[in-house]
Amino acid sequence: MIEGDIVNYVQYIANPLLTYISSAVYLFAFPFLLVFTFFILVYTQKLKLLKQFTIAFILIYLIAYPFYVLLPVEVTGYTLKNVEPLLYELNPIISQGIRMSDPNLDNCLPSLHTALSVMSILIVFKSGLRRYKMFATSVTAAILFTTLYLGIHWIIDLITGFILALGVFYITDRHLHLFKIPDRFKINHRM
Repeated sequence: MIEGDIVNYVQYIANPLLTYISSAVYLFAFPFLLVFTFFILVYTQKLKLLKQFTIAFILIYLIAYPFYVLLPVEVTGYTLKNVEPLLYELNPIISQGIRMSDPNLDNCLPSLHTALSVMSILIVFKSGLRRYKMFATSVTAAILFTTLYLGIHWIIDLITGFILALGVFYITDRHLHLFKIPDRFKINHRM
């Protein structure tokens, strides 16, 4: 009701190759971005940013959860008559796998794909890792496009996900000292 059928226009360019590429971005590039960001922060010993990334990740999930329970928003592909649920109709295995975590396909607001991706690039931008900044930015832009193209999210889902990412980033950036997590952990190698 808020935005109408604006998302329809994104699927005007729909074709099988773009659908397969978009599905791969949604299913594989998104988790890769999150996991690789974590590991690159570990590898480069950017422990303060690693701490911020971890806390921001947890906060985003904690803040989004009540919205999913109290404000269920259905995916665009099953709500708008001119939008096809491209990801869910691509393969029954994909549809069944997604329905295991979201049986009603109504966990859209805010978009966790948007919130976690944007939060990741905000932290990567602080890291000084130039080449990874370009990669993370490109992957995040692709993720934002695919969530609309595949008939999953509404524009307002992306906007609220973006706001959630900015808010959590601000909180963790300004008040990281309030989160009492040791910067280093001793590992005992005794067996």
